[in-house]
Amino acid sequence: MTRSILGIDADDTLWHNESIFQLTIERFIELLGNHAPSDHLTERLIATERKNLRLYGYGIKGFTLSMIETAVAVADEGLPPTVVQRILGLGREMLEHPVEPLPGVAETLGELKRAGHRLVVITKGDLLDQEQKLARSGLGDLFDAVEIVSEKTPEVYARIFGRFGAGEGEAVMIGNSAKSDILPALAAGQWGFHVPYHLTWEAEVAEVPADAPRYRRLSRFGEVPEHLAAIGWNAG
Repeated sequence: MTRSILGIDADDTLWHNESIFQLTIERFIELLGNHAPSDHLTERLIATERKNLRLYGYGIKGFTLSMIETAVAVADEGLPPTVVQRILGLGREMLEHPVEPLPGVAETLGELKRAGHRLVVITKGDLLDQEQKLARSGLGDLFDAVEIVSEKTPEVYARIFGRFGAGEGEAVMIGNSAKSDILPALAAGQWGFHVPYHLTWEAEVAEVPADAPRYRRLSRFGEVPEHLAAIGWNAG
């Protein structure tokens, strides 16, 4: 049986992302340091992000709005317009930040492509931002399709993989997030290759059951081909 549908996450799987958010949070805390302690600012920002996810979705633009909302709240409406302008500047810098593929990603994608696997980016977030990051990464031509979704659920994975003709156990999702990439893919009856990033956004923290039969934990993206071989996959 041919099994060659590989779904691949983008942020923190193909390129650095969370490290950029963490750097921006540090600059945000420094900017608001006169209004609240750093721990309080961090907690308020995380809470505001979580609250706003259902309205803004994932991505830099929603994060920027959450920074502004947090700043206004902690400053008791005494926030100078210049601070708002600087927060908007932080968001703009994030959007324009160079896209840096993680070590070994380009080489491994090329190897998988040459082996005949069909590669599909499955990522969530702002449509324009994700499209631009993929284009700037230089990796776009290696993929057969790109799926940008508002949320990753078992139903979303079933729909995407089903469109490629993959039955149960005939597709694999590769990503850094146990919550978004692995657990829902396993629930959809597919494989999950977990490649953790060194930083994890709190909203993405989750545990994968140790006895999950189609779960594999990798130390780096470059291990994908050997793990595919270990489960007996054949490219088509």
